[in-house]
Amino acid sequence: MPGRSSERRVAVSMSRLATATIHLGALRHNLARIREHASGARVMAVVKADGYGHGLERVARALHEADAFGVAAIADGQRLRAAGHRQRIVVLSGPDSAGDLAEMRRLDLDAVIHHQSQLDWLADDADGRPLRVWLKIDSGMHRLGFPAMRVPEVHARLAAMPNVADEIVLMTHFAASDEFENCLTARQIETFRTATEGLPGPRALSNSAGVLGWPDARGDWVRVGGLLYGLSVVEGRCGADFGYCPAMTLGTRLIAVNDLHKGDRVGYAATWLAPEDMRLGVAAIGYGDGYPRSAVAGTPVRIRGRTTQIVGRVSMDLVTVDLRDLPDAGVGDEVILWGAELPVETVAAHAGTIGYELTCGMTRRVLFMEDE
Repeated sequence: MPGRSSERRVAVSMSRLATATIHLGALRHNLARIREHASGARVMAVVKADGYGHGLERVARALHEADAFGVAAIADGQRLRAAGHRQRIVVLSGPDSAGDLAEMRRLDLDAVIHHQSQLDWLADDADGRPLRVWLKIDSGMHRLGFPAMRVPEVHARLAAMPNVADEIVLMTHFAASDEFENCLTARQIETFRTATEGLPGPRALSNSAGVLGWPDARGDWVRVGGLLYGLSVVEGRCGADFGYCPAMTLGTRLIAVNDLHKGDRVGYAATWLAPEDMRLGVAAIGYGDGYPRSAVAGTPVRIRGRTTQIVGRVSMDLVTVDLRDLPDAGVGDEVILWGAELPVETVAAHAGTIGYELTCGMTRRVLFMEDE
């Protein structure tokens, strides 16, 4: 939609709004890279939380070659079907009530069945149309899923239901697959294998970190979220370390440059003290846009191709940045908060969180744009 993109770019030049540029080529690259890692397994692209903050419809359009989409809610399935996507859509927590089954059939959504209540709703459902089902097994995370000892019984009950499709996918979820030396994942793999031994149906074990670190858990499906967006799934590493490209660049502009004297204090609560006479930049972004208020002084930003840092507290609409090493910086200069040259994981570490939370936290004030 070149015309629409052009209109948005005009808006940016006349506006103080922060911009999130979504790199569609990065999404496609990351999907191709996942296929390399997945060793022939089919790929479910997880697009919950509005595509991890990147925009559900936008992400799905870029990832149209995925074998399935994974969503957290039926409403996301409605949006994807309305956008014309015809591949499998898996509701990762399944139906929340018996009444959801009719809508899941109408939209041709797959249901993850993880609890006795859902099993009972299916048994009582008079609609004979077969629903595609994924049987979730608790192999050690202890969040959702049937205990391993119940799996043969539950599988047999599902297989006997005329309103359940013949192929039942067997799945689990790892608790610590991002810790490649943690033996919990190996135990979960073994628990899953023992619980499903002799049962028909495809296997689905790995999340993003599982794809990277646990080749024994590839299975028939991989269920990938963070890696699609170039986000790190391993502490202390960024997505680029594994060959994945960040799909979001968050930027804004300097709207003021001020001179400070040594000893001047900056921002709310006057927490930061100018160590010398210096220049201070004011950038038009804050926690009202989704930039983390918890980001401490010293959190890096990029201006004119160089790295500097924020000083003082992040406020609702503004952050202040150190311009001592940027004598030519001026009003209107672009400020990059995260992107290819500044991993979101680096910013997240300074804010005491993870990159997933930052990309998911963009508010309606942020102007989204696309590039290839």
